[in-house]
Amino acid sequence: MEAHAPLPDHRICELARLSRDARFDGLFFTAVSSTGIYCRPVCPAPPPKPQNVSYYVSAAAAEAAGFRPCLRCRPELSPADGAWRRGDHVVARALKLIEAGALAEQPLSALAERVALGERQLRRLFAERLGASPIGVHATRRLLFAKQLLTETGLPITEVALASGFGSLRRFNSVFKEAYRMAPRDLRKQEGQGAAGEVLTLRLGYRPPYDFTAMLDFLRGRALPGVEHVDAVSYARVVGDAAAPGWLRVSAWPGAVHALKLELKGVAASQMLGVVDRLRRMFDLDADPAAISLALSEDPRLAPLLARRPGLRIPSGWDGFEIAIRAVVGQQVSVAAARTVTARLAQRFGSTLPAPWGEGPHTHLFPTPPALAEADLDGIGLTRARAQTVRTVARAVLEGAVDFRPETTLEDFVARWVALPGIGPWTAHYLALRALGHPDAFPAEDLVLQKAVPTDGTRLGARQLAQRAQAWRPWRGYAVLHLWKDAMPAPATPPPAPTSVSPKPRTRASS
Repeated sequence: MEAHAPLPDHRICELARLSRDARFDGLFFTAVSSTGIYCRPVCPAPPPKPQNVSYYVSAAAAEAAGFRPCLRCRPELSPADGAWRRGDHVVARALKLIEAGALAEQPLSALAERVALGERQLRRLFAERLGASPIGVHATRRLLFAKQLLTETGLPITEVALASGFGSLRRFNSVFKEAYRMAPRDLRKQEGQGAAGEVLTLRLGYRPPYDFTAMLDFLRGRALPGVEHVDAVSYARVVGDAAAPGWLRVSAWPGAVHALKLELKGVAASQMLGVVDRLRRMFDLDADPAAISLALSEDPRLAPLLARRPGLRIPSGWDGFEIAIRAVVGQQVSVAAARTVTARLAQRFGSTLPAPWGEGPHTHLFPTPPALAEADLDGIGLTRARAQTVRTVARAVLEGAVDFRPETTLEDFVARWVALPGIGPWTAHYLALRALGHPDAFPAEDLVLQKAVPTDGTRLGARQLAQRAQAWRPWRGYAVLHLWKDAMPAPATPPPAPTSVSPKPRTRASS
């Protein structure tokens, strides 16, 4: 991905701040010298005088300059700048590693090595692009998540410290007080403690527009009975393992709020930040629709699709291995057929959940690589070749021949996967799209795409389609979703909650 401008033009920042334009939420932050506070562009507080305002490209940059987060607009709720958290630019890859916890237990030198840079060069790139060091980005991320937990939940402060990546309560109190000039308990007293109980509720912000209905339609058509449950208003699944399962549910936040509602139950405090990061990727919450539309709307075939569905996002999956098995099972079959066979596989080889979990819509977890590496897959509807590919993928993941590491470039990811028997370019790019949420993944071999781009009834070859799509980079993945959506037959009547919306049968875009 090409490098993006570090900060919008000053005039644009001014207009966005004064109009509280939610499209710029997370793309920059407003710092006020007279108060020492930094805010989101959508802050409802009266606008400060222009001479007191400065702009920062990231929350970490504002905090590095000595500003504290606003308690009213709550910068921890802003979506991330998707330009720097998606794609193959080295800053994007490093940020994905930071979000995966790379700096929690390892030094900066290890992070730099994983993105094939020197430590000094990585610090320079972060300073140029984000206005802060990698360590500063990591620290701000932890503190803002802690601030959200203190404000929105009744989680004990000791568990808040653990959830936000601090090894001890003393260290957490010290760092929090130094950064925000108040102790965690004082913030909770000032803001009020969130609801207590077994179910924790968190807000996951996004940059509008966001088509949550289309997201649920896509996920519902592929939902595996017993593993996950998708209805007209929410997505839910059990996570963790059978010995200590947890539950999550994602729905729209009530009212005119640009956020999704996350409910968690039984998820260990130490896993919460990772769960939130997974869901932000899965539901594509950090995308920048304006930047995507600006690039893709230049194509006359895509322009009307973007105008029709400006909030369409890339629906990723919860787990990379799960998506890989689904993709193999779904090669050259319909969505419905792939779902049926994958559900049989999951029920036979997945771990059964104990009571009371197994008494509801969730009865088992998706199988692990060890469970499928040597599995007898006869009798579930797979061809012999497809069954062998499932076992091959499971063994390759166990051996480390393929993986879903966040720092992997699209080119490297595809090359490693197509080296496996039974995995072609379509499957590899489909995995990049749905397992990594890669914005530029493009399965040019997809029959639906080849027929959907021309409007005269003809069909493009894979090479022709790939050449046409060069102009769509680095957002080809969003073009895929728009074209797939456009190719779906519209239902005669709105479906009831449990009914899936499936594309035409016998396509390769079916998993």
